[in-house]
Amino acid sequence: MSFNRLEAIIWDFGGVLTTSPFEAFNRFESDHGLPKDFIRRINATNPEGNAWAQLESSLLGLDEFDKLFEREARAQGHTVSGRQVLELLSGDLRPRMVSVLKRCKQHFKVACITNNIKTDQGHGMANSEIRANKAGEIMLLFDLVVESSIEGIRKPNPEIYQLTCDRLGVAPQACAFLDDLGVNLKPARALGMHTIKVLSESQAIDELQTITGIAFD
Repeated sequence: MSFNRLEAIIWDFGGVLTTSPFEAFNRFESDHGLPKDFIRRINATNPEGNAWAQLESSLLGLDEFDKLFEREARAQGHTVSGRQVLELLSGDLRPRMVSVLKRCKQHFKVACITNNIKTDQGHGMANSEIRANKAGEIMLLFDLVVESSIEGIRKPNPEIYQLTCDRLGVAPQACAFLDDLGVNLKPARALGMHTIKVLSESQAIDELQTITGIAFD
């Protein structure tokens, strides 16, 4: 994709503009004698209809999610409540990535697609007032924020990517999309977006620099 054709950059939030919640999952697993990536395995089982998917699509309340997630965990051999997992979701903001977002905003439309839960149930992006305020400040930088909890659809459903493009007024082929999960990138790429899998902050910024032609400090 050439610099001249790129019109919009679309960002995931958790694991892109913040550190990955998977790190917190692994620490929890280690502290509680659970197999590594046990929580991720639960969330990857029946990904379209499991407790996690239903919560992010606003099909379950917090109490219902808590019980269903625990049943799913027990089915795989261990006890973990849904509430325990939600407490692990907040990551630390990545200041350099936020700075890159601000630079991109000077040249392109910028949007965020986030799988989240209703704020009155404890937003997954922040578990403290300070983090919530900082996350809110970053959200104000975007021209558009598309939330699974509001739309009732979530990544990797292709509809959420097309919806975002429609609201931005751009074609998917004119967009770049950053996410830390390959499963969320595949449908975006199928629509024609240029995708960047965020493995680390520096790697993602280097790839974004290449496709935008902007030299990030």
